[in-house]
Amino acid sequence: MSNIVRFGVSLERDLLEKFDSLIESRNYTNRSEAIRDLIREELVKKEWVEGDEVAGAITLVYDHHKRELLNKIIEIQHDFQNVIISTQHIHLDHRNCLELIAVRGNPAQVKRLADKLKSIKGVKHGTLSMTTTGKDL
Repeated sequence: MSNIVRFGVSLERDLLEKFDSLIESRNYTNRSEAIRDLIREELVKKEWVEGDEVAGAITLVYDHHKRELLNKIIEIQHDFQNVIISTQHIHLDHRNCLELIAVRGNPAQVKRLADKLKSIKGVKHGTLSMTTTGKDL
């Protein structure tokens, strides 16, 4: 027997038309899969607020010629080695580098790490991409 449950949703016609346009632009094959992804998105957000363990990626762009910047980045990473899974350093051009930091652990600690790295003088841009370990989805 399937675990799929069917249920009805009532929407205003204008809202449904906008939703259909949105899911078409994102290449969904049907409304059900789009709704599933919307639900999963909200559950992942909830994990980042209430959960014990999350996953994500921190990306940084910086000028590697900036004095002592790389040492500061590495020093902070050593302080948070319990949540860092992996790092990758990419040379974008002669001056600019991209650092990708895969993380897993306590959401507050991961956010603290991202905030510390993004706030270092010389970091041009930083983001935290939040996702899930997948255990509760």
